Amino acid sequence: MSSVLTHTVVNPNSSGGRTRANWPAIEGKLRDALGEVETSFTESPLDAIRLTREALKRGAERIIAVGGDGTMNEVVNGFMENDRAINPDASLGLLVSATGGDFRRTFDLPDDLEGQIDRLAKGQIRRIDIGRMTCQALAGDEVIRYFDNIGSFGLSGAADIAVNALTIAKKILPGKFAFQWGIFKALVRYRNQAVRIRVDDSLDQVFNVSTAAVCNGRFFGGGMMVAPEAIPDDGLFDIVIMADLTLGEQIKDSGKIYTGEHMESEKVTFVRGRRLIATAEPGVGDVLIDLDGETPGRLPATFEIVPQALNFIC
Repeated sequence: MSSVLTHTVVNPNSSGGRTRANWPAIEGKLRDALGEVETSFTESPLDAIRLTREALKRGAERIIAVGGDGTMNEVVNGFMENDRAINPDASLGLLVSATGGDFRRTFDLPDDLEGQIDRLAKGQIRRIDIGRMTCQALAGDEVIRYFDNIGSFGLSGAADIAVNALTIAKKILPGKFAFQWGIFKALVRYRNQAVRIRVDDSLDQVFNVSTAAVCNGRFFGGGMMVAPEAIPDDGLFDIVIMADLTLGEQIKDSGKIYTGEHMESEKVTFVRGRRLIATAEPGVGDVLIDLDGETPGRLPATFEIVPQALNFIC
């Protein structure tokens, strides 16, 4: 068994490739603050899942995800195997080295690397919930993914496709502006989609969905405060359903979602729950899912809360 207790899973391509260039200096600061650190680098999509599982099975007690929200999501999935935590006592830390970074905002983690490293060294452990999502993969098979922050569908899923196609723009634009450009591109094509949404025993309704968000954290899309009151350890999702929005309304009121003012709209439905089932109505095309900035598949989908699942250093 490895004697190394801290393992960093690094996305070297995050922050437009600057993480790779700056890693020797970042690693040196981590060693100064935390002691001996073992490092592995991702080489392809979903690689962080494998690297995290391998590190935990070797005895790592603290895993630090270095990158953006996508890297964090993969590392969270690496903590789980066969619907069980590999090591329930292991802790998870986040070092944001990317153009985005929404999950850290819920915990008011510092912007700068030095501040984040200091928080990793001195921060307390908070036992947080995670989400478990089952959906239809784009290739047609069933897929199960966990998420720490937010799962959503509708325009947000279409925007992911547009944002992820902006290879050059993502390298030079901050996450907020890259997502805004992706949203704009998706907006001109997107039409509200009829989706039946069931939440526990409290809601069963068909909505013409603009975006529906199943929230453990508060922010997504480069700083959008979609769920202002979400608490990531209360055992419940904050579910925000935006429906029947016209193109003009979405453009005119786009700034409100960054401040949480969108919650005052009569076209926003808010409910808390432990389980949400979403099914596209007959005749509706693919309703795409966004999971922490990635597109794992389409509806139908089931979102379930996994309470007190992870030790998060915050």
